[in-house]
Amino acid sequence: MIDQGKTRVLLLENIHPDAVTRLESEGFLVESLRNALDEDELIARIEGVHLLGIRSKTQVTARVLAAAPQLVGVGAFCIGTDQIDLATASAAGIAAFNAPFSNTRSVVELALAEIIMLARRLPEKNAGMHAGVWDKAANGSHEVRGRTLGIVGYGNIGAQLSVLAENLGMQVYFYDTADKLALGNAKRCDSLNELLEVAETVTLHVDGRPGNSGFFGEEQFARMRPRSLFLNLSRGFVIDYAALRDNLVSGHLAGAGIDVFPNEPKGRGDEFTSELRGLPNVILTPHIGGSTEEAQADIGGFVANKLAQFVTEGNTTLSVNLPAIQLPKATGTHRIAHTHHNTPGVLAQVNSILAEHAVNIEGQLLATRGEYGYLLTDLGAGYTEDVVLQLRAMSQTIRLRELS
Repeated sequence: MIDQGKTRVLLLENIHPDAVTRLESEGFLVESLRNALDEDELIARIEGVHLLGIRSKTQVTARVLAAAPQLVGVGAFCIGTDQIDLATASAAGIAAFNAPFSNTRSVVELALAEIIMLARRLPEKNAGMHAGVWDKAANGSHEVRGRTLGIVGYGNIGAQLSVLAENLGMQVYFYDTADKLALGNAKRCDSLNELLEVAETVTLHVDGRPGNSGFFGEEQFARMRPRSLFLNLSRGFVIDYAALRDNLVSGHLAGAGIDVFPNEPKGRGDEFTSELRGLPNVILTPHIGGSTEEAQADIGGFVANKLAQFVTEGNTTLSVNLPAIQLPKATGTHRIAHTHHNTPGVLAQVNSILAEHAVNIEGQLLATRGEYGYLLTDLGAGYTEDVVLQLRAMSQTIRLRELS
């Protein structure tokens, strides 16, 4: 059983103070660091840590997880979880949580702002004014009303962007490999090429699966309409940045807004390098799509709450890797959480052990997800250590936790 007063939490990458407050309210011991840690640095810090909180830069690899035998939960205080080795985490009974909805609005608003700014050539006008150049010419400046937006990736962000862009009077097309319902008057494209041929602005909102690496390159840029705009606020590794620069310099593309990069500095103030620096028709932002005070506060509270509930109640609702269950807690009971390999007869074997020791079951809930199962059981007062030892000794057991 984890003693809540001795539960150690390590938060990296300047996670919002609301997360610290929520975790400390449970009596947890919280250490919060400003920067990300590389693999070796994290391995040196993670021994004895029960809960780990990260954002997008820290990589939770198999080596890291192997160095953390007491780790029970990882919180990604962001949307993506591709920086976590979820297969290894699942095999160790470590639950992972993220914030799939909390910063959706922030990313959408940034995308809309950049679309308008690029359509009006505001980056170039702004640079000219700072250089003392007064240029009121309307050449190349457009309203977004009536223009065509192509959204690649129609998940939470893409779908909300679709609705708000349509409210601005844009014609919206989208492409997604999954079968998604079109919202409003948005039109689904059957292929990426179909979208590229009609869109005057293309914006990427794809996830971090390995198959998306480098999928948008010279061939795709060449298919885009002349003088169109391009945005990437999704993942840094999905586009060919050298090809993007070539198409911007040649004038094939009129402008771009880029928020994510294949290699990003570890901390604030570190030097940022990119072949896109210095181009007057490019908006570069330091991976701030979800970095508004509102979004970070919401993410901090949301993910911290999921981690706290997992430790204290065994609640796995919205876990990205373990079966999702929530069992209401009855008074006067003791709860055990059993993560196991999903094979026939596990529940019968658990209950047989409990019956042999005359332990009454007050509440029980089982869920499975692929090759793993997760069982919460509330026991009547009074069970011996032999019960716990026998449950741990089951061949299917991955991890058994006594919660109360």
